[in-house]
This record gives sequence, C-alpha cells and structure tokens, in this order.
Amino acid sequence: MESKTSSKPIAVAIDGPVGAGKSSIAREAAKRLGFIYCDTGALYRAVGLFCVRNGVNTKNAADVASQLDKVHIEIRLVNGTQLVFLNGENVSEEIRLPEISMAASAVSAVPEVRAALLDLQRETAAKSSAIMDGRDIGTVVLPNADVKIFLTASPEIRAKRRFDELKAKGSDTTFEDVLRDLNERDYADTHRETAPLKQADDAVLADTSELDFEQSVELVCGIIKGKTAL
Repeated sequence: MESKTSSKPIAVAIDGPVGAGKSSIAREAAKRLGFIYCDTGALYRAVGLFCVRNGVNTKNAADVASQLDKVHIEIRLVNGTQLVFLNGENVSEEIRLPEISMAASAVSAVPEVRAALLDLQRETAAKSSAIMDGRDIGTVVLPNADVKIFLTASPEIRAKRRFDELKAKGSDTTFEDVLRDLNERDYADTHRETAPLKQADDAVLADTSELDFEQSVELVCGIIKGKTAL
C-alpha cells in the first residue's frame, strides 16, 4: 500500500543490533502508517537455515557462495504480514530459532550473499512506501532513504526481551545463554569486513532501553512523520 499523502514511495531504513526490537516495532509502525514492512534480517536467516539444513559450513564463505544457486527466497504479504518462503516452504517461524541467528550472522558476512539479496530488497522499497529494517539498510541497501533510524537498547535490555520471547515459545534457554549469544552476534555484526553494522551519519538515534513497545512505536512513527510530509 502506498502512502495516501505522497505519490512517490517513501523509503524508511531502520538499522540496529540484534534484539533491539526492530522487526516488531517496524512492523507495527508500517501498519499504522500504511507502509509495506520488509524484514531483511529474515532473508539472511533463510540463507542461514538452508545452510544448517544442508550441512554447509557457514564459516566458509566459498562453501556458502557455492550453494546460492540452490536458494530461492520469496517475500509474500499475507493479510499484511510478511512471510518468508525458502524454496517454496514457509519458514517464517523456523528462521527465528536461536541456532539460526548465528548462522544468519555468518552468512551475512559473505559478499555474494549480500549481493544476491540486495536487488530483492531494493525492488521492494521502489514499489511502495516501505519500512525496511536490518543491519546495513541506511548505509548500503538504501543509502538515499528518506528517513534513517538507528534503533538500539542496552545489551541487557535486549537480551531480556529476546529471552522473554523465546521462553514464550517454549524454549528452555537461559538468560545467560541469550546474553552471551547476543554479545557474540554484536561483535560479529560490527566487525565483519562486508557492510558492518554501524549508524549512518544521517540516521536518527532511537534508544528504547527505557521505553515499552507502545512508546517505541510512537517514537519511530514520530521520527518518520517529522522527516516526511505525513
């Protein structure tokens, strides 16, 4: 759905570390503003899932790159919800498993993977007003986005949110395990050679450490409205 107030699609880039609530906040903000929501991290998770399922060494860039012609990813919007399909299978839930997070981080450092997914992401933003979240949206994928937001929170707060989410799904993980994985993911994302996680120079910093979900959504919507004619 395109914005009712603009004939030209509005592109919003939201970046930030794992567990910052980017996906849930961006999804709700998009719903309220009448935008398309695109969770780019889900695309990398789908590649990671493929590698885990097929015994591909995600630490070996050449091995990962050699398998890309076997990976077909689709984004489908069903009743306003983004679903991710891997080779025709709906994997929207499976890609959220903890073990897939590290695989996603590893494959996202492979230049061939980023190149393969880049066009899909840009095409989505070009068609309709969209909120896209990930690690390098404002710096690489949509460098000319109308609005850029760097969404973050303290490591402990992010770990607690992720822990609660996993427990609600029946996971027997511990808070300590979640925090350790989160810190490892932060280090990997900020130190990779290809498109490392960093705040774009023209991005608005949004720290949600002291905010609940509703307040975080309002903050993001307020930033977007303040930067556009909405």
